[in-house]
Amino acid sequence: MKKIANLFIFIILAVLALLICFPVLFAVTGGFSAQWELEKNLAAILGNADGLADWSILPKAPTLEPLIHLLMDSPQYFVMFWNSLKISLLILVGQLVFGMPAAWSLARFVFPGKRIISAIYLVLMLMPFQVLMLPEYLVLNDMGILDTHAAVIAPAVFSTFPVFIMQRFFRSVPEAILEAARIDGAGNFQIFLRIGIPLGAPGIVCSAILGFLESWNMIEQPMTFIKTKSLWPLSLFLPEISLSDAGLGFAAALMMLIPALLLFLSGQEYLEQGIAAAAVKE
Repeated sequence: MKKIANLFIFIILAVLALLICFPVLFAVTGGFSAQWELEKNLAAILGNADGLADWSILPKAPTLEPLIHLLMDSPQYFVMFWNSLKISLLILVGQLVFGMPAAWSLARFVFPGKRIISAIYLVLMLMPFQVLMLPEYLVLNDMGILDTHAAVIAPAVFSTFPVFIMQRFFRSVPEAILEAARIDGAGNFQIFLRIGIPLGAPGIVCSAILGFLESWNMIEQPMTFIKTKSLWPLSLFLPEISLSDAGLGFAAALMMLIPALLLFLSGQEYLEQGIAAAAVKE
């Protein structure tokens, strides 16, 4: 009976995994499909044609033309790629610089108002961008940095989610180790630098991976705060694609997926630890 139950669970999980992976397969197939095949399959969706869209798991006429066109004849793609890389890396660095000390303070120090600050962090983490969009827009406008990369980077740098993740790992550092360091004459900054960061490295790496993936894929923030197309990240390259450039769009989606996929696979172990730590009830 137990084997039947396990088999049933395995089948359900396999089906869910296939459904989740279908968009990836969709992008891979489209990235290697000829333009005439994409126009035929997607005309009902993108071309205002009658009938239903059609799609096949494997392209009928595999070709590298969309990828070649993207990498050889699309300078706009490379501009947006470097914009995305610049924005994502600066957000990542900022989240680590400001997030690590904040997470360490909330995890290891006792001070008045700590519970209130933690509650505020939690509420801000749960708020969607649509709620904070107008206040952020007004603040960024007063700062004079709208329509620049800083308008996207600045709010993301102070995101509360990395603090939420790293705090769990910093809290798991044994107090005995910290007390021994204090007896040896180490100050708070030395303890944080030489003990907190090395022992909390899994949480730091986990928050860094999640932060990079979030900033790499963000759409609403740059669409709201950046109007100049030359400053757009790669995530805004795809909405500009029409049916006549469907192959280019799929190729761009495929190339955009590769860095995120490689980063996810290289840090999968840390992500699992971060998810488990975030799920632990305090």
